[in-house]
Amino acid sequence: MRGFASDNNASVHPEVMAALAAANVGHQPAYGGDVHTDRLRGLSKRHFGERADIYPVFNGSGANVVGLQAMCDRWSSVICPESAHINQDECGAPEKVAGLKVIPVPTPDGKMTPELLDRYASGFGDPHRAQPRVVSITQSTELGTLYTPGEIAAIGELAHERGMLLHVDGARLANAAAALGLPPRAFTTDAGVDVLSFGGTKNGLMFGEAIVVLDPGAVRGVEYLRKAALQLSSKMRYVSAQLVALLDGDLWLRNARHANAMAARLATAAARVPGVGIVRPVEVNAVFAVLPGDVTERLRRQFRFYPWDERTGEVRWMCSFDTTEADVDAFVAALAREMAA
Repeated sequence: MRGFASDNNASVHPEVMAALAAANVGHQPAYGGDVHTDRLRGLSKRHFGERADIYPVFNGSGANVVGLQAMCDRWSSVICPESAHINQDECGAPEKVAGLKVIPVPTPDGKMTPELLDRYASGFGDPHRAQPRVVSITQSTELGTLYTPGEIAAIGELAHERGMLLHVDGARLANAAAALGLPPRAFTTDAGVDVLSFGGTKNGLMFGEAIVVLDPGAVRGVEYLRKAALQLSSKMRYVSAQLVALLDGDLWLRNARHANAMAARLATAAARVPGVGIVRPVEVNAVFAVLPGDVTERLRRQFRFYPWDERTGEVRWMCSFDTTEADVDAFVAALAREMAA
């Protein structure tokens, strides 16, 4: 059953599979001493600047937890939008594994602002309060919205003024770059981001994400924390080779552009169906709509997708690099039939 539940449901891109097969020849040093990981380090500098260093990990939660832990002390807190993955969808891992206090901030569009950060970044020097150390934002957000480079720079400027650091969960960073028409560096390194989680699984990889340290002075002990958090791969070449396939050419951008384009097609067509409401801006590869509950129930028997807010009837449709125009058209046709019924 094809559908629109998640870009994690997509297949592995053929070029990534080819890279895995090419890496699967002979012996290579373990734990990152291989030629593929070395090549990846060079690519991270190409995309994010000469100071950048990259640490491949197994998954996005691991990238977030290890990256944040390396930025913090045991008494630190992390301020993030309420909808952030680190708050809603990581089973408390930043708190359980990293020992951090997560402070969620209500945001109607999933975006942090300097004004919100100023309101919640408090208690400095008070031993009764977890000390604000990091503000974490997601690009693109869990609600499918985008930060401009200027918006990120404004958050980073205030964070740095307060002695805090800026972390970006970039699970869909490629989709953001495609939508903004900018290289990743323009809204990360050049906008004052200190540490980045770079996503690959949602953009055509079999598995694998990476921690990208943009400011070496912002972290301590990443290599040790990665091991302690069970995120150090012995056969790292198989993670790195996939990321190399994504970043060495334009595969990361091609995949993201296609996913974004399919979401735009889906939103435009669904909005023409009487009774369907597209309720959030469609800026990347996510579409949020409101449907009657019985329509959602029947439609989910034919296509996979997630209810987002059962109280309001809001649902989420995600497109991926392998979503086809035929997929979109078949889904909208079924949506129209169910709404008419």
